[in-house]
Amino acid sequence: MSKPFAFKLEKVLDYRGQLEEQAKAALARAQEAHDAKEAVVADMKARLVAHMGKEIESRKSANDMWLWRKYKEALEQDISIALMDLKSLELKLQRFRMQAVERSKDRKLLEKLKETQAKKHHEKQSAQEEKENDEMATLRYKSKNF
Repeated sequence: MSKPFAFKLEKVLDYRGQLEEQAKAALARAQEAHDAKEAVVADMKARLVAHMGKEIESRKSANDMWLWRKYKEALEQDISIALMDLKSLELKLQRFRMQAVERSKDRKLLEKLKETQAKKHHEKQSAQEEKENDEMATLRYKSKNF
């Protein structure tokens, strides 16, 4: 009777699978944070464009012009800060993406090793069974002739 295949590194393979799942989750969180910051930047830019359209309407007094200009400067400053944050998030996203790819490669490498070993095991078992069958056939043939 052939014994079933047992992969000696199964626990390592499971652990690498867990690491890959964690990396994918971290990548998803980083992508979500990046997308949220991108939406914030787009909203700020839209508010700045809308505010710039109010330039002609707001020339009522010096105080109104001062408030208009200060709001414009504050929006521009907020946009530049948000763009720096977005660049930081892009770098973080890229780092998490590379980590997820690396962990996926590690897991796939072990899975390939497992498949190779399983194939060799099954071939060895088949060869052994064939040898046993040949021996039994030879013994039966000898016993019938004598």
